Amino acid sequence: MKVILKKSVVNLGDAGAVVSVKAGYGRNYLIPQGLAYMASDANMARLEAEQAVALERSRKDFLEARRRAAQLQGMSLVFKMRAGEDGKLFGSVTRADIADRANEGGLDFELDKRIVMLEDTIKTLGVTNVPVHLHADVHIDIAVQVEPEES
Repeated sequence: MKVILKKSVVNLGDAGAVVSVKAGYGRNYLIPQGLAYMASDANMARLEAEQAVALERSRKDFLEARRRAAQLQGMSLVFKMRAGEDGKLFGSVTRADIADRANEGGLDFELDKRIVMLEDTIKTLGVTNVPVHLHADVHIDIAVQVEPEES
């Protein structure tokens, strides 16, 4: 019996895969649990249409991410903060601060703080390259420069 998996099933396959299973396993477990449906001609056509739509959506998302990366290319953000004589800040620069400052820079999209991949907050003076993951295949670095605040 051939079924199309709705969800990933361990040791069987990922969602959207067409797999052959024993008739009892398909009828008594996979289909009633909502994990799969019969691989009829109509369902196969539906699966192919869904995969084509998903592929097109993925391509559009990739192109949009590359367009956004072009806007962020070469971006440098400067933060003026109070610091001690040893160069340690009396605060820190967070991913939210970086996203907010980048959004003030005239981007035509909203940079979300969740895609700013800052491991830990910036707590010292200097320049830090902060990676931004716009898409699974599109990553770019933004230079974040922290300078001492003049009093």
